[in-house]
Amino acid sequence: MNFSLAAASRSLGRLMPTTSPATYAILTLSCLIFGASLLATISQNGAFAMQGGILNFGAINGGVLQRLGASLPLGYNIEQPWRFVTAIFLHGSILHILFNMWVLMDIGPQIEEMYGSARYLFIYVVTGIGGYSLSSFFGHFSVGGSGALLGLIGVLLAITMGRRSAGMQMLRSQVIRWLIYIAVWGLLFPGIDNMAHIGGFVSGFALGKLMADRPPASPEERKRAYAMGWAAALAVIVSFGMAAFTVLQRR
Repeated sequence: MNFSLAAASRSLGRLMPTTSPATYAILTLSCLIFGASLLATISQNGAFAMQGGILNFGAINGGVLQRLGASLPLGYNIEQPWRFVTAIFLHGSILHILFNMWVLMDIGPQIEEMYGSARYLFIYVVTGIGGYSLSSFFGHFSVGGSGALLGLIGVLLAITMGRRSAGMQMLRSQVIRWLIYIAVWGLLFPGIDNMAHIGGFVSGFALGKLMADRPPASPEERKRAYAMGWAAALAVIVSFGMAAFTVLQRR
């Protein structure tokens, strides 16, 4: 029995990422929820969405997104505050989630290494909430992790400003490149929630100025970091639990 358990633990250890666990957890959760929303859309529509060009390829039904926790105009979000969180992990189409997860895997591990996994998860969730706070204030129906991703970019811009080392200059160039890509994308394509982008970016920039850009160094800092990470994780779990409870209650 002991030998079997030890072998299973080693096998599972090889499957789990040894670096950037929070980034991979966000990626996994986003993909799982997208898969569930896609199956619900196919069940409801009776077909896989292929009309409307590449932007709408594999598009998720709006009613499905609303039930799963899309961000709505501010009055609705205040009545159902879990939408500020659940919307971060929902996506509207295959292209939408592919682009967002590409950005996540490009910049997420760098920030997770700088701040540690717990504080990184806190930053991701809090900046996503910041993005949807501004988006809902302007009355938008919205989903996606782009507000949180702009939050990560805002953090990077904040910590690279005023630093002249070669590494920081390279990182700042990467940040500016992403900002240009996202700004062009937001201007050229309809349906992009630029308010969520702005809210997330401003929230991330503020956190980047307030938080030390290094992993926790002392036991006290580690305790605070773990508390922040667990608070963010609990917010995600409770939010999706409330969304599921609301759906079941209406049946």
